[in-house]
Order: sequence, then C-alpha cells, then structure tokens
Amino acid sequence: MRSLDSARAVCDRYHPGLLKALDDIPFAEREASGSPAVDLFRTHGGVALLVPAEFGGHGVDPVDAVRVQRALGATSPSVAAAVTMHHFTVSMLYSLAGRSGRLAPNQLDLLHKVVPDQILMASGWAEGKTQQNIFAPSVVAEPARGGYRLNGAKKPCSLAHSMQLLTASIAVPGPDGTPELALALVPATAEGLTVHPFWGNDVLAASESDEVRLTDVFVPDSMVIRTTAEDPGRLDDLQAAGVIWFEMLISAGYAGAAAALAEVVVERERGTAGERAGVVIDTESAFQLLEGVARKVRDGLEGDEAVAEVLVARYAAQDLLARAADQSLQLLGGVDFIRSPDHARLAASVRPLVFHPPGRPAASGPLVEYLAGRPLDLS
Repeated sequence: MRSLDSARAVCDRYHPGLLKALDDIPFAEREASGSPAVDLFRTHGGVALLVPAEFGGHGVDPVDAVRVQRALGATSPSVAAAVTMHHFTVSMLYSLAGRSGRLAPNQLDLLHKVVPDQILMASGWAEGKTQQNIFAPSVVAEPARGGYRLNGAKKPCSLAHSMQLLTASIAVPGPDGTPELALALVPATAEGLTVHPFWGNDVLAASESDEVRLTDVFVPDSMVIRTTAEDPGRLDDLQAAGVIWFEMLISAGYAGAAAALAEVVVERERGTAGERAGVVIDTESAFQLLEGVARKVRDGLEGDEAVAEVLVARYAAQDLLARAADQSLQLLGGVDFIRSPDHARLAASVRPLVFHPPGRPAASGPLVEYLAGRPLDLS
C-alpha cells in the first residue's frame, strides 16, 4: 500500500534492515513472549531515533517519528508498543537537556551514553488501570542518606526484560512536607529491582510488559530530577512534552497494525471495491489525523494546546482503527481465520489503544472544559 510503503522507507532510512530482520521471523514467533524482536530493534540502532544529534542520535522530528512507528506497528505491534516507552522517555529527558542548567552534570553524562551504549529506557509512569493519571507516581520515595529508598511497582512495564534504565515518577517530600512529583533514574541492575511475570495475553506478548518491582532500591540525589525554586516549571514542562510524544507515538504504532491488515485486504482484492475503499479510508484518515498533529508539534505547537489536539486525534483515530481492523478481518473471511491465527491476532493488536492513559472517559471532561475556554487539567 502506497502510504505504508512510504512509512517503511522512512523507517529504513533511520534503521536499515530492521523491518526485514523482523519480517524474517514468523509472525507468531515475532509477537510471542521471549521473541528476539526488541533486541533486533536495539541492534539496528532503534534507541537513537529521537535522541538529539548533539547526543549522537538522529533527532528526528515528530512527522518522521510517527511514520517510523507506523512502519514498526505494521510489522510488529509488540515492538511498536514497547519502544514507545523508550521514545517517550527520551523525549522528556532530552527536552530538559536542551535547556541550560535544567539537568545535573552526571544526568547529562548519562544521556550522552544512551546512543553509544544502546541504552533502552523503560517508563515507570503510567499504570495499567482505567482512568489512571499518566503521571501519577506508582513508587514511593523515602529520604535516605545521600538520596532516596524507593518502594513500589510498575505493572505492566514494557521493556521490563531488555531495559538498562528505568525512569520512575516518584513522590518525594517537599520543603513543607507535602509530597511533590519527581523523576528517578534507576539502573536496571540496581539492588532490589526485580522483574516478575504479569502479562497473560498472547496479544502484544513480545512487548515485555511484565511487572518491575522496587524494594528498598537506593537512588542518589544526583539521579533524581526535581522541581526547584529557580526552575518551578521543570516537571510541568516534562509532563507536557511526555504526554504529547506518548500519544502520538503509541497511536501511530496501532495505526500501523490496522494498515497492515488493510494492505492484505487490498492485495487479495477481498470484498467489493467500495468495501476495500472503506477500510483504506478509515486507516488512512486515522493516520492523517496523527500525522497532522505531529506536523503542528514540529512547527511549534506546545503546551496545553498541543496536548488537547493530540488527544483529540488519538481518540478519533482509535475509533477509525478499530472499525477498520474489524472490517478487514471480516473481508479476509472465515477460511483465512480458520487456517492461521496471524490476522486475527493482528486485528486484536489494534484494540489495546483504548487502554492507554489517559482513557477517553477520564479525559472527556477536561477536554470539554478546555475547549470551552478553561484550563486543561488531566490530573
């Protein structure tokens, strides 16, 4: 399909050979628990996509980023979902790194190692619960000499088995004792950090979305990013950048999965021309919504306005993609369903977009309030 081929060409430009390497693995094996797919992403330079050029990365803009994610999602929905967490984390941290004085020297040193050491970052922000605030801390931090002791869990946590670094939102005592949001950078090798089985579904099983548990994990002060009196907007900026990138990238991956199904329908000439066109129109419209808001972000849209627009695009896209996946599966027919589980599994891989935070029920009120002229509050 023409637009999907275009996305694949963009992906090959930044990660030569990745799509072919993934495609060489049978779909069932590629998407299963224990799949080598995430490791292939790493060995083909995947970690560098959003890392700025001055830190050794590609520094791609949002438009190319969503195109790469679409191509990945069409080949491996699990990889697209998993690596969104790495890219989302990169977008937040490097947004601070680009502004003088906002990160400590050793934090900057760590960011300079991401590309040469191929460091995959997992995200300990959003919980897999309905109506969960994407930035609600799931880990409690208790002050200790020289830092904090962390206790809590992130479940599911994509890249649980492949990560080298966990970025966890934590609650730390503020000057007056009131809990404040902060960000801890935790090595995967830290004593007390353990990984436990959690994901029980065959769909997206290769995303390594298991439980990461923190038990008295020590993190030094130098690896905790906090709001300061001199920089009170530090964490607010971090959250805004994070939610914008997360919603664009996670949605684009699912858009790729739906487009891959539509491509099979078109190639096999299933159904009438009108039915095939309906499937393609839905998948293309969904991605054009995402690409359109990515272009606006590239051109300077930011803050609450960008968050609101990307959420509107995401919620509209998730309806279109679900409808397209269902229709594609129907057009491919019962015999296709009987003879192989691959297309049914691919169709099912489109559905989890509805579960990513913030879910539509939780965000609908704040969005309506914002569109009516009031501030956007997703907390």
